[in-house]
Amino acid sequence: MIFNAGSMMMYLVLIGPAILLGMLAHFWVQSAYRKMSQVPARLSGHDAARRILDANGLYDMPIEPSPGVMSDHYDPTEKVVRLSQDVYYGHSMSAVGIAAHEVGHAIQDARGYAPLVIRNIAVPAANFGGSMASFVVTIGAFLMIGGMFKFASWALLAGVIGFSLVVAFQLVNLPVEFNASSRAKDQLLANGIISNSELPYVSSVLTAAAMTYVAGTFSSIMNLVYYAMQYAMVSDREN
Repeated sequence: MIFNAGSMMMYLVLIGPAILLGMLAHFWVQSAYRKMSQVPARLSGHDAARRILDANGLYDMPIEPSPGVMSDHYDPTEKVVRLSQDVYYGHSMSAVGIAAHEVGHAIQDARGYAPLVIRNIAVPAANFGGSMASFVVTIGAFLMIGGMFKFASWALLAGVIGFSLVVAFQLVNLPVEFNASSRAKDQLLANGIISNSELPYVSSVLTAAAMTYVAGTFSSIMNLVYYAMQYAMVSDREN
């Protein structure tokens, strides 16, 4: 962040709503998870995941318990579904919904779902871009304080490029996550794991979880806008 009163106010105006949205999304997913953890399901998260995988011909794909809370994920490199302890062993709507979501990613991978392929390719670039952006923007701030506007503009431009890679990744990631949730609900119903009357319970958890991705994307976009504006202002001072 560039350290002056004007830029601080600009940052708060742009990023404040994103921070608020992120906090609301976090509380929403925590609340939905707690509530639906109290609603029983006929199968555990592991058994639901196994039934869906087998129904889609993925008989050999392993399901492993994962340490930590809400550490559930599908690993496309090792082709394994990993579920947190509460989801792996839990017999609740939260457990079967989250397990089915991660299996949704496995099905995407098996079917060659294009946005997932693009997302997996983009991961290294997004990780590098995020790390690089934070580093060079900090350098740019100190260069600007020192009056070295030409070098500061170069650093900020590199930061803008880095944040652009992160935003591009997150925009691609949104349809991947929404599609995995849609597949999860279809598979839970098709395989008799939940009934139509139970679908709203699962939907509440998956919708809340999806909002965390929306909030993260919005925050990244606002960061990109802020640093692009900073770059434009520093470039004007350079000239």
